[in-house]
Amino acid sequence: MSEGPSPSSTARQTQLLALAGELRPELHRYCARLMGSVIDGEDVVQDTFARAVVALDELQEAPALRAWLFRIAHNRALDLLRSRAIRAAEPIEAAYEVADPESLDPVEVLMRREAVDTAVSRFVELPAVQRSVVILKDVLDQSLDEIAAMLDLTVDAVKAHLARGRARLKVINAKAPAQPAPRRPSPGVARYVALFNHRDWEGLRAMLADEVRLIQSSHPPRAGAADVGMFFGVYARSAPVRLAPAWLEGREVIAVWEDPQAAKPSYLMWLEWTDGRISFIRDYRYVRYVVDDAELVLAPDAATPGERAGHG
Repeated sequence: MSEGPSPSSTARQTQLLALAGELRPELHRYCARLMGSVIDGEDVVQDTFARAVVALDELQEAPALRAWLFRIAHNRALDLLRSRAIRAAEPIEAAYEVADPESLDPVEVLMRREAVDTAVSRFVELPAVQRSVVILKDVLDQSLDEIAAMLDLTVDAVKAHLARGRARLKVINAKAPAQPAPRRPSPGVARYVALFNHRDWEGLRAMLADEVRLIQSSHPPRAGAADVGMFFGVYARSAPVRLAPAWLEGREVIAVWEDPQAAKPSYLMWLEWTDGRISFIRDYRYVRYVVDDAELVLAPDAATPGERAGHG
């Protein structure tokens, strides 16, 4: 007969949950760049916390949670990348000199700015270890010692990967393609957006497949047309939002504005379809950091609410 979690395990889980809200945006910045996708990065973050909750029960000693969570996320992301057969490998030669992390060397500052300004999708062009080191050092501002411990490398190896990764990233950015041209929305997404903007909840419910599923991050998933239909009831009781069709990472998504004057959307949704009906809804309302690094391209004629107001 199970005795349930020990008091120490319960305390660890409480600490983990308290840390989750604080750490999720930073963990997503790391995972999104590792995966080359803000959407795939959030999937890794979700999986990381799910795995951590289970693993805590099996640990004899409490880990340093922050570093431990990054290690879980790192390993999970690399597992997914291996399964896609896009992981690259490159031998390390002699360590390159890297400026002291505490210095204000203008060259060091410029190299870090290069990484911060790089589009999420371009990081996958770096070999996996270089990618991890550059993200941890230049985007998340971790020390060389912390990175070495997390990735099980020597500090000299971290310096070598960092120098190589920075040099390669500069070349990648110099060859970066232009922003993709806007694409028209599919009829299904166009109809969903129009019904949502007119707050036609019954019309939206009629678009749902019988076995539709809804994911809202930390909220329990919903399944079935009746249960998922209640999702629209939440929006019916809330202040109106404005939706617009968009494209992200080659995927058709929906941008959601709460502030009609904002230049950027508040968060995203995306849909999957089966036989012309909605079979899956992913709503990022409760993990808004996902849109921070998103390279959104609005569909033609899909002006932002702020632009509409300016022409009203």
